[in-house]
Amino acid sequence: MKVIASSVRKGNILEIDGQLYNVLSAESFFPGKGTPTTQVEMRRLSDGVKTVQRYKTTEQVERAYVEDREHTYLYQDGNDYVFMNPETFDQIHVPADVIGDQAVYLQEGMACQLSIFEGAAVSIELPQRVTLEVVETEPTVKGQTASSSYKPAILSNGARTMVPPHIATGTRIVVMTADGSYVERAKD
Repeated sequence: MKVIASSVRKGNILEIDGQLYNVLSAESFFPGKGTPTTQVEMRRLSDGVKTVQRYKTTEQVERAYVEDREHTYLYQDGNDYVFMNPETFDQIHVPADVIGDQAVYLQEGMACQLSIFEGAAVSIELPQRVTLEVVETEPTVKGQTASSSYKPAILSNGARTMVPPHIATGTRIVVMTADGSYVERAKD
């Protein structure tokens, strides 16, 4: 499907010279003089190489037809992660390199958005937040309040993050999946 370059957004999949690219960022420039342009930063899905292309804003680019569908994470099978379509119960194996660093936040039964191109998963979107337990952190010091100082903590999935001083070992917290940052204490 042909679209103009200025309509390309983060997360789109483009097809250039028979290769698929995941758009990481797209920014349009409108100089006072000259031709408006759109700069697109993208990653080739086949080998992970990053590239930056600049197009005229009205130039046509080929957007790959990708089907976005919700899937449920089941389990890890070697280097693959197995997801199930909740409507048809079909299972799909997703290679570890498609999931990348986000794999530590996968939890059994988690609903994720998979982008599927010609029967293969090309990208994944996890929920924005997950709830995890703090398994190791420095002890709470009496009289310390929730100030701007943070201390390191190790979570139940093995990831490391910074938490406020009042968070103790065994506390369940909410973490952003994008960067692993602390959001709040879990309300459960």
